[in-house]
Amino acid sequence: MDGGAQHNPRTVEEVFRDYKGRRAGMIKALTTDVEDFYQQCDPEKENLCLYGFPSELWEVNLPAEEVPPELPEPALGINFARDGMQEKDWLALVAVHSDAWLLSVAFYFGARFGFDKADRKRLFNMINDLPTIFEVVTGAAKKQVKEKSSVTNNSSNNKSKSNPKPVKYSKVQAKDEEDGFDEEEDEHGDTLCGACGENYASDEFWICCDICERWFHGKCVKITPARAEHIKQYKCPSCSNKRPRP
Repeated sequence: MDGGAQHNPRTVEEVFRDYKGRRAGMIKALTTDVEDFYQQCDPEKENLCLYGFPSELWEVNLPAEEVPPELPEPALGINFARDGMQEKDWLALVAVHSDAWLLSVAFYFGARFGFDKADRKRLFNMINDLPTIFEVVTGAAKKQVKEKSSVTNNSSNNKSKSNPKPVKYSKVQAKDEEDGFDEEEDEHGDTLCGACGENYASDEFWICCDICERWFHGKCVKITPARAEHIKQYKCPSCSNKRPRP
């Protein structure tokens, strides 16, 4: 946990970068690294916490021993509820507490370094432009994008009727093959990666999970365009790791 204690951002931009790094690490724990995260949260162990670091890494560990701690502490005992509820509900619960912790850390830095009203508002607006961890983990962010896309499409009769999702191959490779490239890019601009929560970009390869229908950067789930050509049904890490309930 030294990575969090030694990192002291002082400007709004630095605090936001710190927030994004910690958020990315925690999203990895609850999505692409979910199997490893699940195994580490053994209910037989002591009170455990999920930490995210500015380096986009995550860690399950015991809470800090010093009182008061260097930074606000995450929720204690996330491991105790693991086997007492459905996995998706448990992950959603951890996600909610993770969102609360990220906000507390960001505004702890804001208070420590004397952010004024305008700085606090700017920081919150920057944070609020990103989907929460809960929205990414539960797929709520994807649903919001779908609803927004539906409203946009209905407002114009000239909009393409094609499937409002990125394609399963690199848009860079397909640029010369598709006449509606610019129009399609506009429609997909708000699609969010189910792993990192970042927006769709036309120059990146994306792939859709055939089970949960969430979209992912190929790099986030370690799938290349060449490999995708040979996949008949793609399952994202979360769906691949789902185990039947006893």
